[in-house]
Amino acid sequence: MTGADGAALAELHASAFDEPWSADEILRFAEDRGGFALAVEDGKALAGFILCRLIAGEAEVLTLAVRPAARRRGVARALLEAAIVLAAPTAESMFLEVAADNPGAVALYEGAGFETVGSRAGYYGRPSAGSVDALVMRRTLNS
Repeated sequence: MTGADGAALAELHASAFDEPWSADEILRFAEDRGGFALAVEDGKALAGFILCRLIAGEAEVLTLAVRPAARRRGVARALLEAAIVLAAPTAESMFLEVAADNPGAVALYEGAGFETVGSRAGYYGRPSAGSVDALVMRRTLNS
């Protein structure tokens, strides 16, 4: 990834989240040991991306962002499935955190075999709603 890639991913992330990550943050995670990013293009524009980390036999979805205009077209599912395929040979399980007030994302993850294994109170800040709990979800990859 280059700085230009990071800027494009940060712009997309900002279109999807209230508290977006900067290009530097995205690049740092992608370049960290075990980090990887996958993206889907829709024509010449980025439709979505997933940023993950593989470390110590576990995989983690750090973020999954889809441009609002590209939602409900299977972009998130395709990214998640591709990340699972990449992680499965070396990770026993995959974890993620998702906002409890995001039923579409929760349904996506449940449909991909993730189960809620815990929560983090007040994990996500909301400009107009205070904070929202995060659900910690896990999927076994190599059973």
